[in-house]
Order: sequence, then structure tokens, then C-alpha cells
Amino acid sequence: MSACNFNIPFSGSAEDILLKAKKSVESQSGTFNGDANAGNFELSIFGNAIIGSYTVSGQDMNVVIEEKPFLVPCSAIEGFLKKQLS
Repeated sequence: MSACNFNIPFSGSAEDILLKAKKSVESQSGTFNGDANAGNFELSIFGNAIIGSYTVSGQDMNVVIEEKPFLVPCSAIEGFLKKQLS
């Protein structure tokens, strides 16, 4: 299990982007906890956990994936999240 780290730039308020993130994670039966500054999330894909955290700085959300399925590349997770949050 490898860690990933990437930034997702956004426009608008941090609250708006986090609401989208929360809905996206919870739509996959995951959990999302946090506020406009920092938080964490966990969801399961094909029986494998994706566990991560985020911090918000200005108009950037920094995402750190602490645990993920070995065969899922970081680029796939980053692409999925960017698509969900745009």
C-alpha cells in the first residue's frame, strides 16, 4: 500500500468544494469528517480501503492518500477526485 500526495485547485469557497467531496465519498458508502481547514475520509472500492486526509490552503486542497489498493495508481485516484470535484 503506497501513499499519494496531490493538490486539487478549486474556485469558490472551501465549504462548497468540501460539500462536493463529502457527497462523493458518501455516495460510495464511505465516511468523510472535517471542516474547511482539514479532515479525513475512508471508502472501500472492490473490498479495498482508500484512506486519506486533506488540508485546505487558499484555493488548493492538498490530499494525502495514506492507504490504497496496490494495483490502483495514484494518478487514477487523483483523476477521479478532480472529476468529482469540478
